[in-house]
This record gives sequence, structure tokens and C-alpha cells, in this order.
Amino acid sequence: MLHEISAGVVTKSPASVRAYLLLMRLDRPTGYVLYLLPGLWAVALSSGRRPDPLVVVLLAVAAVLVRGAACAVNDVIDRDVDARVARTVSRPVASGTVSVKNALLFAAAQAVVALLVLAVVNVETALVAAASYPLIVAYPYMKRIFFWPSAFLALVMSVYALIGWTAATGSAGYPLAVCGLYAGGAFWTVIHDTIYSHQDKEYDRQIGVKSSALLFGKATKAWLALFAAISVGGVLWAGALVSMGWAFYLVVALAGIYLSSLLVRVDLDDPKSCWDAFVSNTYFGWLVLAGMVAGQFT
Repeated sequence: MLHEISAGVVTKSPASVRAYLLLMRLDRPTGYVLYLLPGLWAVALSSGRRPDPLVVVLLAVAAVLVRGAACAVNDVIDRDVDARVARTVSRPVASGTVSVKNALLFAAAQAVVALLVLAVVNVETALVAAASYPLIVAYPYMKRIFFWPSAFLALVMSVYALIGWTAATGSAGYPLAVCGLYAGGAFWTVIHDTIYSHQDKEYDRQIGVKSSALLFGKATKAWLALFAAISVGGVLWAGALVSMGWAFYLVVALAGIYLSSLLVRVDLDDPKSCWDAFVSNTYFGWLVLAGMVAGQFT
């Protein structure tokens, strides 16, 4: 449903606007959801039964803007690589639809507006988000210099758990429970980004860039099973530290079973199967969030 709505908005937009909506990946909302969910986990964990709806809405808006800025920066840095990969050759910067200068200005505008949105919640939240910006800019270079770029991305994306906690509590001091959420989100990110990277592994090999798909190769599923266990364990540990009710453990266990089944079913040599599994990872995140809400009432 969300994908259809987002794609419809992009498709019906004027051509001059559409290029920028495509640049921020508004037609592919999965990335926004994967970025936002650890933040919502933190809000649910810290707020008890009644999280502030305004905080949730502002976190969602900021997530779209931050990721939109990240995508624009990524496309500028990767424009030469994107032009050599079938899946990405039509991206606005790689295809020349949007200039490098305009893409960078668009990224900067989104990044600034995102901080202003988060500052409405509290200034501390905006500062935590701003501190993550250098990591966001650095990420596209990781595939050129770091053997495991997904691990770096995991560190970047899981910052939203810290942002969510600060937004809900007004404090940038993080208890062990938040560390558990951060770890759970980080290893989950490694899982879905590794699956995503298998779509382009042959191109990556030819071009000479690094990825989790090339790093793990035939052993990918074994590694992903380990990461899934750590991710679910981190979330369970976080819930235990704040004395969640029994429903939390039940629902998160079901989320773990769902994630495991996803890893079993995905065909890592089939790009469509990889994309479908990447998108389906959002259900794991929603189940974890449901578990945190249910755990408040049991």
C-alpha cells in the first residue's frame, strides 16, 4: 500500500519535480521504513503506553528527509558506478537528469529541514542527528576502501534508535536498553543490506567495488543466520532491561521466526527474490514494534 501511494505521487508529479522525487527515492519507501523503525522501537521502549503522536510524526518526516539527503549524496558520489550497473543507470544524476550541483543543493536543503523538524521535538534530538551526518556522507566511499560496507551502513542507520530515544526522553544519555536496540537494529541492517547487495554482485565484481555479497559469497546465509540471532537477542535484551511483559517476548520470537523463514526462502542468485526479501524485512521491524507495544500491556 505505501509503495503504491509513493509511486503514484512520483508518477503524477511534473517532470521537473519528478526527477528530484526519484533522487530522494520517494517511489521506493522501503528504505525510509527500514531507517525509521529502530527509532520507533526506541520511542515505544521509552514512552510506555502513550508515546507522543507528534514525536512519532516528526520522526517519520525527518526520516524521509534524512534518507532523501543521503540518497542524493550517494548518487553524486556513485554516479560513475551507477552508470555501469543496469539497475541504477537511470538514476537522475547518473543519467544526467539532475546536475551534480543541484543534487548537492537538494541534499543540503533536506538535511537542514530535517534538523529543523527534529528541533521542534527538542534541540538535543537535532544535535544527535547532525552528529550522524558526517557518517552518512562517508558511507558511499566505504565500498571503495572498506571490505565490509554493510557494517558501516549498519552503524549509520542504527543511529535512528538513538534519535528516537532522545526525541522521546529529551536526553542524549543512553541506558543499556538503548544499546540493545542499537545492536539489534545494526545487525538487522547488515542482514537486509547484504540481501540487497546480492542484486548487483556480478556488476560489483566487474567494477571492483566491495560488498557483503562478495565478502560472504556462498556462506552468506550462514552468516545472516548468525546476525539474525544477534539482532533478535539484542532486542530481547533491551526489553528485558525495562521489564517488558510476556507478550513482548512472544511477538519478538515470532518476528525472529519470520526473519529466519525469509532467509531460508530467499534465492541470493535471483535479483527479484533478493528485492522481495529486502522489502519483506520491513515486516520484521513492524513485528518488533508491535511486540514492544504489546509488552506494555501484559
